[in-house]
Amino acid sequence: MESFDQKIGLVLPGGGARGAYQVGVLKAISDIQGRSEKSPFDVISGTSAGAINASMITSEINNFHQSIIKLENVWGGFRTNQIYRTEKLFMLKQSLHWLLTLISGGFLIKNPRSLLDNQPLREMLIEKIDFETINHNIHSGALDALIITAASYEKKESVSFFTTSTGVENWKKVGRSGKKSEINVQHLMASVALPLIFPAITIDEQYYGDGAMRQETPLSPAIRLGAENLLIISTESPKVDAKKSSDKNYPDFPEIGGYILDGLFSGSLYSDLERLDRINQVIAQNQNQKVQTETKEMKHIDYLVISPSVDLSEIAMDCYKDIPFSLRMLFKGIGIEKDTNSELLSFLLFESSFTRALIDLGFHDAMERKEEIKNFLKMR
Repeated sequence: MESFDQKIGLVLPGGGARGAYQVGVLKAISDIQGRSEKSPFDVISGTSAGAINASMITSEINNFHQSIIKLENVWGGFRTNQIYRTEKLFMLKQSLHWLLTLISGGFLIKNPRSLLDNQPLREMLIEKIDFETINHNIHSGALDALIITAASYEKKESVSFFTTSTGVENWKKVGRSGKKSEINVQHLMASVALPLIFPAITIDEQYYGDGAMRQETPLSPAIRLGAENLLIISTESPKVDAKKSSDKNYPDFPEIGGYILDGLFSGSLYSDLERLDRINQVIAQNQNQKVQTETKEMKHIDYLVISPSVDLSEIAMDCYKDIPFSLRMLFKGIGIEKDTNSELLSFLLFESSFTRALIDLGFHDAMERKEEIKNFLKMR
């Protein structure tokens, strides 16, 4: 299929601290294309941590290589206290707040809004990202569209906020919608607001949470905004066969929490890819011609998925010693200890030892697939 002029979309799903892996892959892509100033992408779609990466790239879209250097510097220098408050006194107060609420049923003290306070993240985003430049870059045609997805608690739907230089207007589907917006820090804070862990964010007098919630079709917004081929950087660890054991312990809180977050960030992505495969098969049976249904026109979408080659939770446990003391005590209270293999920790460990390791892994994984990436980007 001739695809030289087709538009390429970059899809960056969520993953908390695992978002550093995406930076390593993007660094490799920048190297593969000769550290060019020109971005290889026409549409960029991000959710949760992926929304932060998408916004940083877009703010420097006129110099793609420089945007990746900036991303690497930010992620490579992370400390947990840049994302959420970790002072000992604050963590103690938060723990007591939750404890008193549970004991009193909410009668003695108001219910807490979240487990952690991510105000430091807001301050960092305002410092590191020029949101006026983002919107200027798109309206000047440097990028077709930026999409940031969050979940509406009131409407119980996935909402894709987008800025575009194309003529695409708002859309409304069952369980999802698109809203043309000037992207700002509120949209990013909403997209990263993990339920219960971080507080909900208000946009247009409605409360929003992490964009991975209710996002059943994570590929759809990029396609709707004009992407005809998709490069997807997943943060899901490779699946391993569970070992059969007669003395298997009951799943503890970290295991269940990690399972929930893994499903939240990655479950719908692979379901959507299966759906895309079925559509491509139908189109292939029609000699690669577009297929018209009653409601829309379907077309072939090529895609490339890059994902971690090793278990990220194992890397997280190697970095356990770098967790701030107050946070280590909180983690210990919910069952995350030094020798615990925890998926949950890999989502919450915003320490440079961990994020740098993921950047290196992402770079290595992408360079291992260098020829495949080169061929995919040549589709332009």
